[in-house]
Amino acid sequence: MGIPSDDVVLIQEPESAGDPSVITVSCPDKTGLGCDLCRVILLFGLNIVKGDMSTDGRWCYIVFWVMGRGERATRWALLKNRLLEICPVVAMPLVVDEVVGLVQRPQVYLLKFSCFDRMGLLHDVTQVLCELELTIRRVKVSTTPDGRVLDLFFITDNKEQLHLKARKEETCDKLKSVLGDSMTDCDIEVASGDMSCCVNASPLPPTVTEEMFASELPEEESSVSPPKCSPYSSSVSGNSVLSVKVDNLLSPANTLIQIQSEDHKGLLYDIMRTLKDYNIQLSYGRFYTSHNGICEIDLFVVQMDGRKIIDPQKQEALCFRLRMELYRPLCVSLANRGPDTELLVANPVESSGKGRPLVFYDITLALKILQVRIFLAEIGRHVIGDREWEVYRVHLGEGHEIFASRIKIEEQVKKMLMGWD
Repeated sequence: MGIPSDDVVLIQEPESAGDPSVITVSCPDKTGLGCDLCRVILLFGLNIVKGDMSTDGRWCYIVFWVMGRGERATRWALLKNRLLEICPVVAMPLVVDEVVGLVQRPQVYLLKFSCFDRMGLLHDVTQVLCELELTIRRVKVSTTPDGRVLDLFFITDNKEQLHLKARKEETCDKLKSVLGDSMTDCDIEVASGDMSCCVNASPLPPTVTEEMFASELPEEESSVSPPKCSPYSSSVSGNSVLSVKVDNLLSPANTLIQIQSEDHKGLLYDIMRTLKDYNIQLSYGRFYTSHNGICEIDLFVVQMDGRKIIDPQKQEALCFRLRMELYRPLCVSLANRGPDTELLVANPVESSGKGRPLVFYDITLALKILQVRIFLAEIGRHVIGDREWEVYRVHLGEGHEIFASRIKIEEQVKKMLMGWD
């Protein structure tokens, strides 16, 4: 089996402040490759401002122009390694076919520790885990009456080294350096099935599922029937420029999907994730963000059988899903739970089982900026309708204990999640 060379992923760092970095990928093609690459780029806190993607059916050529967000320094060498891991190995076609689909699920570990509560605690812990390349799968955080916090994190290790004593010690030492002497009982062990059952996600109230996960677009849009002939198009009032069109006349071999949308963090990831879920293969794509924050995307695609998307029902289903993902990539809501205020954030899970990167990081950062304490936090998976959702439930304490207004909390969380200035 071949090994990817250094030429598979090339990264050109910006020559001056304010210029984009350029990421070039050249490797064998696979369905969902664009989605997987966009997910890694999003995980490193980068925003794709321009992109060109093409494939000849066997080899893929991708160029992304990316910009950093915030003050987080980009670890370019590590980013390159993570992108290389996504790319199929450079090997003979028969060998590639034999290894397709043989993806091993990562080992899940339980990290548990206790410490005294303080403002921004959960975000600081989340930041340490992100820097260590530990992915949070589930979390259960609770505050005791005496002011101590008991944290249970179900995590996976991108380095696949958490079974080693040195890696465990590194993790606990990093946490202790942030949390100080108040941290006690730091322990990491393999998570068994019994442990997972102990932190099963709490059921969502019916009112939450009805309000947050409604699959309808605004009434004036969902009631508009598509034209009987191609192209099929529509826009959404919540995103004044959002438009999705399908055209089978321009290209003899591909279906053209044209998208116009307001920009948000992870926009290209949301599009590529949808195509991956529908088993749509990309032949050529072009992505551009203008100075006024409007994105123009042209995607030439085919089905798994190499044919155009001719069926009007398939066209309508794909366009509807794309509009939904761009109109509402995440759901954010504040609700009263008895005397407490609860923040709920939900995002769809990929068909591969992966959740959206850095959601918990952004939530905790937004609350830390507003000086809002977190008394209880939980990440769980819920199947609603025909989709699986990752739901973040954060209890913020009683209403009189929250100094920021509900509107301000919701706006700050949305701003952080969507990457708005």
